[in-house]
Amino acid sequence: MNKFPTKLLNGYREFMDGRFIEEREKIRDLASKGQTPSTMIIACCDSRAAPEMIFSAHPGELFVVRNVANLVPEYAPDGRHHSTSAAIEFAVKGLGVSNIVVMGHGRCGGIAAALSGGDTKLDEGDFIGKWMSQLGPVAEQVAAAGIMTDGERQTALERVGVRQSINNLKSFPYIGELVEQGALSLHGAWFDISTAELWVMDGETGDFMRPEAS
Repeated sequence: MNKFPTKLLNGYREFMDGRFIEEREKIRDLASKGQTPSTMIIACCDSRAAPEMIFSAHPGELFVVRNVANLVPEYAPDGRHHSTSAAIEFAVKGLGVSNIVVMGHGRCGGIAAALSGGDTKLDEGDFIGKWMSQLGPVAEQVAAAGIMTDGERQTALERVGVRQSINNLKSFPYIGELVEQGALSLHGAWFDISTAELWVMDGETGDFMRPEAS
């Protein structure tokens, strides 16, 4: 029988001896009263870019869904399994979040696969190549930009992917309605793993900028 990872058990004990004691009442309230996060974050599965760590979030503050390359597919109620779309629906209709943040990050493996044009082992699997094909022509355009370095192409597509996901969010009818009413705001962000810099997307221009210190 496989043994449960020791590192995880040690981490759990550390949680129980530390953070759980500090936030016991809040955690119990969340258990009895339910969650009421105001923000949903759509982030990448990458282990180096955890939203709860980046934003110093406490239990119950963020509703997070993570997938490869933090992509949001277009609204497609076709009867198939759509985990990201289901999470969005629950966050908006069930929890009533007022903000959705799509957060990309530097050195994203999924984006690298999209830029490779099917030249990596990741693209040979059953799912990743198809999933990343959502970026399609955009990835081809960025990959063909000969004036850019490999690193610049990578960063460019990571940010373009965030913008495309924001646009895809607007294809969900109920999201478009809430945005028009001013009841829901959509945001883009990009996190640099190597420097821990956070860049936020300007909703009007689509440009990414460092936020001003408050």
